[in-house]
Amino acid sequence: MKPAADHARRRAAAPAFARRAMLAGFGLAAILSGADAADLQRTADLRFGRAVHAVTALTDGRFLVTGGFSTQPEPVQLAEIFDPAAGAFRTIGPMAVPRFGHTASLLPDGTVLIAGGWDGSGAVLAAAELFDPATETFRPLPPLHETRAGHAAVMLADGRALLIGGVGAGQRFLASAEAFDHRTGRFTRVGRMGEARENLAAVRLADGRVLVCGGHHGRRAALRILASAELFDPGTNRFTFTGALRSPRHKHDAVLLPDGRVLITGGASRGDTPGDTTEFYDPAAGIFSSGPRLQRSRFKHFGTSVLLADGTVLVLGGASQPERFLPAANRFELLPSALFSGAESYAATARGMQGNILHTGGYGDGIRGAKTAWLMRPERLPAPRPDQAR
Repeated sequence: MKPAADHARRRAAAPAFARRAMLAGFGLAAILSGADAADLQRTADLRFGRAVHAVTALTDGRFLVTGGFSTQPEPVQLAEIFDPAAGAFRTIGPMAVPRFGHTASLLPDGTVLIAGGWDGSGAVLAAAELFDPATETFRPLPPLHETRAGHAAVMLADGRALLIGGVGAGQRFLASAEAFDHRTGRFTRVGRMGEARENLAAVRLADGRVLVCGGHHGRRAALRILASAELFDPGTNRFTFTGALRSPRHKHDAVLLPDGRVLITGGASRGDTPGDTTEFYDPAAGIFSSGPRLQRSRFKHFGTSVLLADGTVLVLGGASQPERFLPAANRFELLPSALFSGAESYAATARGMQGNILHTGGYGDGIRGAKTAWLMRPERLPAPRPDQAR
């Protein structure tokens, strides 16, 4: 769903003194203690404010930032590169087509597929382009089979990029999917889902299948938030239903855990009220079960959760304070570093090839893309603390 249409004004619970300090122009060191600053560091600002954008980790350790808007509905046409060694962003581009609400997928050959989204007029795009890190240029590709925005993209084990669902021209919600093969440079249709869905979550399972869960179709009075889930089999290119979420949800996130289960976090079950519930999906049993509650209600955070080498999961977007899931204790705990300046919705995150994590942009009240960026080094995270009371 386009952000201006679904935004509910709110402010997540960050300390008031910290917000005042940031507004007054104090640096991060004035807000966080030295111990706190070690695990999540404010880095140089983006060159442009961005929300509903994408961040992609490149194979050489850099990060590519594409699209999004500073002020809706005008998308940013210039892309940016972040080099962790330099600690700064620089502009590149322009992109072939400015867009937001798109996907950006790292392909096996190191290039990045950028597909779909909305343009500045509010039209849904079929345009696709390819970014070449060696030349730092974008080139147009043959178009998608359908205009598509608010969709999900998952890399398959066979090297194809699977694009799933979303919304198309005329506010038509999509059950269709298509796959891009970098070896041919073209999109091909694959099987249709059993239910059309936008703002869904999708994750590749350990056996190569793809779990698709939740999302919605319809707008306003016709909005229907989904509990249904489906599995895509890359061997047959078909979707089949599997179980059902314990709670219907959209604008949520999903992460594959080391034990093969999927952790599903947050989202909204009613309109645009962020939720604090979580669930697990067990592929062996094909069922969902309830998980522990988040420390902060959050939504609009798809793609901002990251699995770490120790099996814990960072949940960075959708609220003003990040937290992590501790599988051994089956609980979430807040991270003490904390303040995303209220720009918590539709931020973009990626884990780099060297293990560091870049979290960028997003919007809060006012629906203006933020320039803020944060760099996290997982090895500096503090040890888990005793159980926290909510």
